[in-house]
Amino acid sequence: HSQRLVSVQSMLRQTGRYRTLERDLMELQERKLFEYFIVVALHKTKAGVPYLPEVTQQFPLKLERSFKFMRETEDQLKVIPQFCFPDAKDWAPVDNFPSETFSFVLTGEDGSRRFGYCRRLLPSGKGRRLPEVYCIVSRLGCFDLFSKILDEVEKRRAISPALVQPFMRGIMEAPFPAPGRTITVKNFLPGSGTEVIQLCRPSDSRLEHVDFECLFSSLSLRLLLRVFASLLLERRVIFTADKLSTLSQCCHAVVALLYPFTWQHTYIPVLPPSMLDIVCTPTPFIVGLLSSSLPRLKELPIEEVLVVDLGNSRFLRQLDDEDSILPHKLQAALEHVLERRRELACEKGDLPNDSSSLSAVVSEAFVRFFVEMVGHYSLFMGGLERDDESPSSPTLPSLSCPSPSSFQREAFRKAVTSKSLRRFLEVFMETQMFSGFIQERELRRQGLKGLFEVRAQEYLDSLPGSEQRGVNKFLKGLGNKMKFLSKK
Repeated sequence: HSQRLVSVQSMLRQTGRYRTLERDLMELQERKLFEYFIVVALHKTKAGVPYLPEVTQQFPLKLERSFKFMRETEDQLKVIPQFCFPDAKDWAPVDNFPSETFSFVLTGEDGSRRFGYCRRLLPSGKGRRLPEVYCIVSRLGCFDLFSKILDEVEKRRAISPALVQPFMRGIMEAPFPAPGRTITVKNFLPGSGTEVIQLCRPSDSRLEHVDFECLFSSLSLRLLLRVFASLLLERRVIFTADKLSTLSQCCHAVVALLYPFTWQHTYIPVLPPSMLDIVCTPTPFIVGLLSSSLPRLKELPIEEVLVVDLGNSRFLRQLDDEDSILPHKLQAALEHVLERRRELACEKGDLPNDSSSLSAVVSEAFVRFFVEMVGHYSLFMGGLERDDESPSSPTLPSLSCPSPSSFQREAFRKAVTSKSLRRFLEVFMETQMFSGFIQERELRRQGLKGLFEVRAQEYLDSLPGSEQRGVNKFLKGLGNKMKFLSKK
């Protein structure tokens, strides 16, 4: 316990600025649907040398905006081909190849993230040939929406590659859709006339980039909860798989499980082999590696890392304490809900294999887990959220302030009656995830309430009045079967 505490505290001192969902959303309001679209192909420079990925088409051709934006984009355009073909050295011309969809993440100098949505397929023609990757780079994390756009790109490309650029221009000029809204794009298609394409963002924007079932089919529930526990303590985690789509889907899903917290550290769902040295860094990371990189990984001097083999549902390396991180009763309750996820999805009146209802069940289970752990945070925020504080409003923290002063940390932790949860919170409260969470709520006191805030308030309202004010008995009966289980 002491070692965990020291380890997490040392990480916290290295941070300067937090990523928050709120700030990301504010920055996105004025943006286009995507920033640029490129085609990457494999080229051989000389005999005996592996293929090199290169950008063969780019839209828009001219990089606009500020010099800083241009310089950063030019830097990205140099590395993106490696993300589109992290397995370039393994390729040889083939007769046929089923198209595959995957995504990667680029982190800017300011900590902002851009998503690369990729469709890899064989160009039309006869005989053996090499695949190409069509890649859309956007600030918007929405896998389903961009998969649909890539479907349309693939359809037009099969008729004529010349049809792709006008279509992408129409998409770029479309407004940025709010969650739950649909945008309409009209585009001419030879033989079909003007086509109307509707693109929709789900109303629950947290889940628009996520396929939880890929994660559950790749890992046993017990192993998944160990991975989850390791991420809550901001450890280094490497995922390996044979397929790019499995890697990217599982990495995005495991990050989504952390809601309402935001992963603050290095996040690379697909890491090109040329950048493998990144895993030697002493700071936390989530990295996805193709299985072909495993021999090289074993040669590197990496310590205290969890290596997760998604193809065989096993750990290749671990710290051996992963089972003892989470409070036992809460872990057991969470595991019980997840084991019944298909049954619970059916109770909602949906089809048992409907991915959206399954995602909702999984998401609610983890939200409920966090409500039981930290749902009482608002009682200790001070200032505007407390009736018994002085009327003067505290100064809001700057984005570089690591510990908002108005949050009563010790009182928050001691309000929990469960000894095992208090011990867990002692470490978890030192993470950058927790600090970023509190800071975001400091900055948006009167702002929009997300799913977590709604569930936490429902939980507080369900407690006897005396427990809301005198929070010494708060979380009485902690670890009982989650309320979510009884919801129909």
